[in-house]
Amino acid sequence: MLTADMQRIVEQQRLGFVATVAPDGTPNVSPKGTFIVVDDATIAFAEIRSPATLRNLRANPHVEVNFVDPFVRKGYRFAGTARVLERGSAAFAALFSRFRSALASRVRAIVTIRVTKAQALTSPAYDDARTTEIELRRVWTARFRKLQPNERFEE
Repeated sequence: MLTADMQRIVEQQRLGFVATVAPDGTPNVSPKGTFIVVDDATIAFAEIRSPATLRNLRANPHVEVNFVDPFVRKGYRFAGTARVLERGSAAFAALFSRFRSALASRVRAIVTIRVTKAQALTSPAYDDARTTEIELRRVWTARFRKLQPNERFEE
């Protein structure tokens, strides 16, 4: 289910926007910066400070996650079913070592998501056949540099 490019985006971007539904039906979107690819059909994130997300997933395990490369304005949306692995469980221990984070000691749970649907996300800028990924990368890199004028960036 997860193509090589989908796995690349998850591994490179790591920041996924997780959408859940609260018990009262209201939406909840929360960024998670600890995503990994578990296998060809599963992604996971380390839960550090997301009590609303966990509460929602325990009540309703249906979830969607979006990943976008902000420079080329492309990415993927993944829908699936989440499973919360609590710290101290064998399933948590089996995955925990795969997370590389300075916040590892604060991980309270790991959420795995079995992906059942995946779709590409692309900017409307690509609707113009003359727009290329190289051009969008150039434009958005220049914009980012303007926002961070005192930073040095390597290419």
